[in-house]
Amino acid sequence: MPALPDDPAAEVARLASAADGPAPPASGARPRPSGYFDVTRTATYGYLAALPLFALYEVGVLLANSGPGQIRVGADVWLKSLLAVLGGTGFAALGVVVVAIGGVVWWRERLGRPPLVARYFGGIVAESLVYAVVLAALVGGVVQALFGAWALPDAALAQMARLGLGLQLALSIGAGLYEELVFRVLLVGGLSWVLQRAVGLSRPRGYLVAAVVGAVVFSAVHHIGPLGDPFTLSVFSFRFLFGLALNAVFLVRGFALAAWTHALYDVLVVTGGL
Repeated sequence: MPALPDDPAAEVARLASAADGPAPPASGARPRPSGYFDVTRTATYGYLAALPLFALYEVGVLLANSGPGQIRVGADVWLKSLLAVLGGTGFAALGVVVVAIGGVVWWRERLGRPPLVARYFGGIVAESLVYAVVLAALVGGVVQALFGAWALPDAALAQMARLGLGLQLALSIGAGLYEELVFRVLLVGGLSWVLQRAVGLSRPRGYLVAAVVGAVVFSAVHHIGPLGDPFTLSVFSFRFLFGLALNAVFLVRGFALAAWTHALYDVLVVTGGL
């Protein structure tokens, strides 16, 4: 016969507490993410997955550019111009920023750091490739139904055709990294935060408004500058809808998937894969 507890009331309380599940983590601690879909949307994986894009773009631009000036992604130029205004120029300053971002990510997730699994990075690339193809087909189908033409790849290729393939690939990769950083993280994320804190919108409404504004700006800037596309409503609509789709990827799957989806889509466009 099992021994009876000395204090029946305390035993009942203990069993009731156990039935409610495990005790919550200590104050300030975050649950440690586990599994591919949880960990790959963390800031740690977003930062680490962005490093190959950063390296491929910066090296590719240096090797593929010829002449006195360099052709770079507009979002890259904006960020580095801001960095220059703050007193930082050259690769040393850029390296300090990259390391600093890594430090912030490490500190932010110190209480719930995800496990690093090498095959998950391959999964990010494969999943992003699927998103790139599927989103291009879905958005292209909507634009074709509305305007009777699949216009974007041809327009983009017409503007990029004067550049060598190496530079086209470098710019495609850089667009995935820098445009997602500017439009998804800074613009949409920042505007959503302001709308929630200053205007009082709920989190879903704040993000929805920010996503629409971000998609409009994202599409509009592609018609600016010497490499900008000639404005047509079909091309603008394609990029607007594609920007909304990338916002959804960013919200649901994180920065790593959004950046790689964007980069791989652009690579498929310039290589004729779409």
